[in-house]
Amino acid sequence: MSDAELVLRSTRVITPEGTRAASVLVSAGKITAVLGYDAEVPSDARLEDLGDDVLLPGLVDTHVHVNDPGRTEWEGFWTATRAAAAGGITTLVDMPLNSLPPTTTVDNLRVKQEVAADKAHIDVGFWGGALPDNVKDLRPLHEVGVFGFKAFLSPSGVDEFPHLERDPLARSMAEIAAFDGLLIVHAEDPHLLASAPQQPGPKYTDFLASRPRDAEDTAIAQLIREAKALRARVHVLHLSSSDALPLIAEAKADGVRVTVETCPHYLTLTAEEVPDGASEFKCCPPIRESANQDLLWQALAEGTIDCIVTDHSPSTADLKTDDFATAWGGISGLQLSLAAVWTEARKRGHGLEDVVRWMSARTAELVGLDDRKGAIEAGRDADFAVLAPDETFTVDPAALQHRNRVTAYAGKTLYGVVKSTWLRGERIVADGEFTDPKGRLLTRTN
Repeated sequence: MSDAELVLRSTRVITPEGTRAASVLVSAGKITAVLGYDAEVPSDARLEDLGDDVLLPGLVDTHVHVNDPGRTEWEGFWTATRAAAAGGITTLVDMPLNSLPPTTTVDNLRVKQEVAADKAHIDVGFWGGALPDNVKDLRPLHEVGVFGFKAFLSPSGVDEFPHLERDPLARSMAEIAAFDGLLIVHAEDPHLLASAPQQPGPKYTDFLASRPRDAEDTAIAQLIREAKALRARVHVLHLSSSDALPLIAEAKADGVRVTVETCPHYLTLTAEEVPDGASEFKCCPPIRESANQDLLWQALAEGTIDCIVTDHSPSTADLKTDDFATAWGGISGLQLSLAAVWTEARKRGHGLEDVVRWMSARTAELVGLDDRKGAIEAGRDADFAVLAPDETFTVDPAALQHRNRVTAYAGKTLYGVVKSTWLRGERIVADGEFTDPKGRLLTRTN
């Protein structure tokens, strides 16, 4: 205990063994011990007594579109990482598209890392991208430390990031499997999307019909077949269709190396509540009906769905027109994800331990950071969120930190106020006040 610099004490600390009263000792940015609540504080250590506020591990969000550089009017590392810190997220992994250049070569990765280096309020890692013509770039990107590779099975929405048809998918997956990398996939079948009714205008029901569940289900089935044949590691991004759950459960039982995520908006918002013209609710795949949402929650409880991530995908406000067919598809959720999920989880009988498992432990495991992130235990980084779980707030877009303050959660009353966020033992935000950026750039190998 003598080398502890900081002790965080709370009557409710969420650890891998459960929630308990504890004192958490920190030295040189690492957790050195988790001791009893009344443990003696070393004479040269600073004590932070959090009372009954909950101390939980900082969240790890593995699906964030920062868009920097190139589309920084949409979002940037400074604003995105501030929003994340305000919401209790201490690590994010940036998606390879919507920035210019996309993260599809080592040189492009270096451009993005240089831009992010002095702007990151939290730790930031990077996904690479798998395109029809960059198979040769996948291994070099892996060797310099991207956490895996993003691919689309349907058009991505930006020309510089084309989707993979069946043969290019197989080639990319085979190459990634050869070095036991991870392929993460936006799974919607382009042919079924093209054949779905396309009715422009403000009606959400028309937009929902244009992104049918069977487009997701068919693409996921294709992905599972390819992964099984190649013994590849694959991850299904932003699952919204509950119809795919039996197929996923069967694949997992058969030993297919598949994991699955879903998002706060699928778990907390429903198609029935989306007003016509309210394209702040537009995302792809779409927010579906309440009965579908119930099955997603059941799949989380059973482990068929592994984790929850934001898919924070902002744009400028002018791109959120009242025509669902042409409006930009993406929901901004970094700052609100913990509160949104906790609000719905508590209604459904889940505890904060479940939320931490879905939003911190399993996401850290997905990207191989579970030796450093995702839990309060000795040896991990001293990354924390301090949460008042029974306090509520009403979402005011003006209070959000991301660059364009458009949100599908406006006016909603949510449980869970983040009182402070800590990165490697330093408080980086408290009561809306931020320090200078202290985040580090992470790679799979460092």
